[in-house]
Amino acid sequence: MARQATKPGLLFSGSDWDFGKLSRAHEAIQALAIEELHLDTYPVQMEIISSQQMLDAYSSVGMPLMYRHWSFGKHFLYEELLYRKGGRGLAYELVINSNPCIVYLMEENTMALQALVTAHAALGHNHFFKNNHLFRQWTDAGAILSYLDFAKGYITRCEERHGLAAVEAVLDAAHALMEQGVFRYRRPPKLSSERQREGLRERLEYEERSYNDLWRTLPPAQGNKKIDDRDRGMADPKKSLNLPEENLLYFLEKNSVVLEPWQRELVRIVRIIAQYFYPQRQTQVMNEGCATFVHYTLMNMLFDRGQINEGAMLEILRNHSNVIFQPAFDDPRYSGVNPYALGLDMMQDIQRIATAPTAEDRDWFPDIAGHGDWREILLDAWANHRDESFIRQYLSPTLIRKWRFFVLGDAADQPHYQVASIHNERGYRKIRAALAHSYDVGVNRPDIQAVDVDLLGDRHLRLQHKVKDGVVLDEASRDATLRHIRKLWGYEVSLAAVDAQTGATINERSTRQIAE
Repeated sequence: MARQATKPGLLFSGSDWDFGKLSRAHEAIQALAIEELHLDTYPVQMEIISSQQMLDAYSSVGMPLMYRHWSFGKHFLYEELLYRKGGRGLAYELVINSNPCIVYLMEENTMALQALVTAHAALGHNHFFKNNHLFRQWTDAGAILSYLDFAKGYITRCEERHGLAAVEAVLDAAHALMEQGVFRYRRPPKLSSERQREGLRERLEYEERSYNDLWRTLPPAQGNKKIDDRDRGMADPKKSLNLPEENLLYFLEKNSVVLEPWQRELVRIVRIIAQYFYPQRQTQVMNEGCATFVHYTLMNMLFDRGQINEGAMLEILRNHSNVIFQPAFDDPRYSGVNPYALGLDMMQDIQRIATAPTAEDRDWFPDIAGHGDWREILLDAWANHRDESFIRQYLSPTLIRKWRFFVLGDAADQPHYQVASIHNERGYRKIRAALAHSYDVGVNRPDIQAVDVDLLGDRHLRLQHKVKDGVVLDEASRDATLRHIRKLWGYEVSLAAVDAQTGATINERSTRQIAE
C-alpha cells in the first residue's frame, strides 16, 4: 500500500505516526503555545508505551520508578481485569510532575490523537505543574525522580537485609496512614540532595552496625543535668512534641521509640510520596481544565492555520467530546461532576467575560469583565488558585444556569430533601459557595491529629478526630488503621471522636478494646 503524502503546510496526514511526525507536531504545538497562550513549561520527555506498560504505570501511581508492594500488584490485576473485559478503557496519555516533564503516549493512538494528547499533557499539564503555587510550594519537580530511585534502591536493600515480611509490615502500616501523612498548612523541607541522601544512608548503616543492646541494661547516670533537663521537657509533651500534630506519619517517624533507623526511613519515604501527590487532590478541576482548554484552543488554532486537515480535526473533536462528556444525574453512567467539563467551561467562560461581557457579568466580575486580555487572567488563575478558591472566585451565574446547579438541603431529622437554593441572586452565591466547599480537601478529609501522649508513663498515644456535620469514621476501617498505628507506635493508641463545634466527645476507641 502506498504511503499517503503530506500536503505542504500540514503537520501530518493519515492515522499512522512515526517519531518524525511526533517531533514535528510537538515543535509546532509548543511554538504556538508559547506564542499565543504564553505558556511556560518544563522540558518535555515523551515516551511511547504499550497498553501493558500503561497498566503497570496505573498500578504504581503513575511513577516510572517505584518500590515493590503487594498493593500495586493488586491494583494492576484489578485494572487489567476491567480492561480485558471491556469495562474500562485506558488513558490516552500519562504525565508526571517532574523536570523534565515525562509524558507517556499510548502506541495504539492515531497521529491525530497523539497531537491532541501532546497539547493536553506536554503543554497544558506541564504548564500547570510548573506554575501553580501549590505544586511550587509542596513539590520539587527536579528532585522527585532521583528521590524515587533512592527510595526504590533503599527499600530493596532493606528487603535483602531484614526480609520481605518485616519491610512489608512497615509499608502496610505507613500506606494505611498516607491520607493523614501530609502537611496541610505549613511547608515541609525540600527533598534531600544527592549528597544528603548518601550521608543519610551512611549514617543509618553506621547506627545499625554500632548498635549494641547491652547499653540498654546500664543504669541511668546520677546527677546528669542533661537527663534532668530532658525529663523536665518530657513532663510537658505538648510543648516538646509540638502537639497537636496533624501529620501522623511525621509524628510517628520522629517520636516512636520502637522503630529502628531503617524503619523510620521507610515511613519517611511513604510520607514524602504522600506529600508529593497532595496538590493534585486540590487541583483536579483546574489541572484538567487547564490541559483541556489548552489542547482545545491549540488544535483549533492549528486547524485555522491549515496545519491539520478536516479528517484529523473531526477525530480530535470526537475524542475531545468523549473527554468532556457529562452524564445527567439520572444517567447510569453518572458519577459526579466531570472535572474536565467543569474546568473547561469555567475557563472558556472567563474568556467570554473578558472579551464579550454581559451586564450581569459586569456586576459579578467588575475586575475582569471587558478586560480584553483573557490570557493574562487565565495565567494568573492557573498560578494562584486551587479548585475551591477558583470556583468560589470565578463560577458565574451563566454557568450555574447552563449546568442547572442547585443546592439540596439534607437534614437528618427531615423525611425529604429541600431545594435550598435556586437561580436567583442569593441562590447563585449559595450554590457557588456550596460547590466550592465540596472541593475543599480540608473539609472532605478526616481531621485526625495526635493531641496527647504519656511519655513518662505507659506511652499511651491519644488521637482526636474532629467530627463535622455528624459524619463519623467507618468502624471497620477505623479499627484497622488504629492497629497499624499501634504497630508503628509500639504502645496503646486511642482515638476520640469529638464534635468540631461543641467539643463534646462522641465516642472513643482504643487498641486495647480492639484486641479484646
